[in-house]
Parts: sequence; C-alpha cells; structure tokens
Amino acid sequence: MSVSLYYTAHRATPLTGPESAAVARIVTERQASFPYEDEESLFVYDPGTADPGTVLDGSTKMPFDPGRLLPVVAHVLDSVTEFRRALPDADWRVHMDDLDVEWDEARGYELPGMRDPDLIADLAAIPDAVESAPDGPATLGP
Repeated sequence: MSVSLYYTAHRATPLTGPESAAVARIVTERQASFPYEDEESLFVYDPGTADPGTVLDGSTKMPFDPGRLLPVVAHVLDSVTEFRRALPDADWRVHMDDLDVEWDEARGYELPGMRDPDLIADLAAIPDAVESAPDGPATLGP
C-alpha cells in the first residue's frame, strides 16, 4: 500500500500565459532539485485532462524508505508552496491521503517535524523497514 501527497488548485478562470510559464518553471526547477533520482518526484497532471475549474492538479507517491520520507515531504510541500504563491487567487487543497495539510501564510505548507534533523536521522537509522517479499509485494521488515 502506498501513500501519496495530492495537490489541487481550482478557480473559475484558466491559467494565463505568465502563470502557465511560472508553473512550468517551478516544475522544471523542483524536479531537477529533487533529492532522490530513484523516487517519484513532483508530478503535475496534464491540464488537458483536468476537470473544469481545475488549474493545477498533481501528486507524488511517498517513498517506502523511512529515511527518505521527510526529505521528500519537505521538497514536495516546498514545491506546492511555490505553486500556491504563483497562483494566490486559486482555492487549494493539499492532502496526504486523508490528512489535509494546512496553509500558513508565512511558512507555506508544512507538516510537524518535516525539517527536524533528529527525527530525520532516527528514521534513516531504521534498518530494513521495508523488504521485498520473494514472491509478492513489499512487506514490513522485522
């Protein structure tokens, strides 16, 4: 079972040319600076397939490796913060499955502890938290 972070912006008017360019720039820059080449990065869905009123829609699957989780969460939420600041008049919903991520005007989108170096180190020290089963899906380790 995987967990994903979802981000959606709605408004009555479509993106303008400069807004589309800003979104494209953010996607390019944030994908290039993503911390892990072998994990799913920032992914924005094709705007041509979006529901009416949806101006930005995307998701990122969270890594199974506990040591990578918080750096990925921080990177993606920082990216979505940039999107929101580029499209401030849209109505936003950001959530990790059933957990809504609240907006803070000064800090943007954050989850508690996502930048805590001790917590990140503790999670990175968990050995074999996820293993591949010989003939099946990944399972929790010992």
